[in-house]
Amino acid sequence: MSALATGSATYTSRREGPALSMGELEAWLRQEEPSELKLLWSLADRVRRQEVGDAVQLRGLVEVSNHCARQCHYCGIRAGNAKLSRYRMSLDEVLGCARQARRLGYGTVVLQAGEDPGLGSAWVAEAVRRIKAETGLALTLSLGERSLAELAAWREAGADRYLMRFETGNARLFASIHPPARPGQACDRLALLLQLRSLGYEVGSGILIGIPGQTYADLALDIRLFHELELDMIGVGPFIPHPDTPLGQAPAPALEGQVPNTELMTYKVLALARLMRPQANLPSTTALATLNLAAGRELGLQRGANVLMPNLTPPKYRPLYEIYPAKACIRETAEQCHACVGARLRRIGRRIGSGPGSAPSFTQRAAAMA
Repeated sequence: MSALATGSATYTSRREGPALSMGELEAWLRQEEPSELKLLWSLADRVRRQEVGDAVQLRGLVEVSNHCARQCHYCGIRAGNAKLSRYRMSLDEVLGCARQARRLGYGTVVLQAGEDPGLGSAWVAEAVRRIKAETGLALTLSLGERSLAELAAWREAGADRYLMRFETGNARLFASIHPPARPGQACDRLALLLQLRSLGYEVGSGILIGIPGQTYADLALDIRLFHELELDMIGVGPFIPHPDTPLGQAPAPALEGQVPNTELMTYKVLALARLMRPQANLPSTTALATLNLAAGRELGLQRGANVLMPNLTPPKYRPLYEIYPAKACIRETAEQCHACVGARLRRIGRRIGSGPGSAPSFTQRAAAMA
């Protein structure tokens, strides 16, 4: 049973199977007619409301380190960017941000970094234990590809969630812009996501939209993978190369049938992700605000998203975590960001959620396994 067909505004919740076929996904990705897209936005918003509600969950983001061992061809914090001043936050600084998250009423704090070996397993485990003991907040880690032993230790220390984008399910395309940290050290991120689930994490992933060489069929397959991986969190954003990177300095040649890295395409993928994973948490990302500072995040929230990630990183570090250029809101304090978020949500008739805000998909799966 198809959940959506062009020109139709019907939807049937069907959690045992994907809501859309590959052909339907690709057709919607290619759709340009405003009246048809209006149906897609409306349906995604309705599914979001019935499955996860009107509350917007806030995740306090802490960018703990901009060191990275990887040489990804588009990312501003890649190891080869000699122009970048590096930092690594102290444990006290991280704890201060977590306490601020609690004061501001957030239910979750997210520790994010480049793939930094300097963030040792013991240090991260101690940070997790201290944050859980002092704040009681849900804790998400986004620290890149790490060993199974490290991931298990952090879960045992109390980490609730792990976020790692697979970026694209096309292995050739992934390898073309993501060299391994060391020769011969390739990692299967799809397999690692399954290992994270086996450890008991609430698992998040996502993709880049408009990677050079990415076709509509590639992108449709990626959205299908959201369902097959049973993701609890899904983050999608446009491919925006930093100028101090190989792809920022020498853009790839245009490909016939190339997926554009546009604001519109990002909304399409976000809406389709909601239909494929009705009970997942979907953020309206800072990248959308970068493309459309006036209304990007609000439009994302009206087209399937239910999460925002206000930045708690100390202002002195924020400009140094520039993974792509012209990143929005890097000069704001945490308090200014929080006030702005509240005002934006009120304007679109949404409210701030409370508590840890676990995805219903994860909550139901955990209850079934108990």
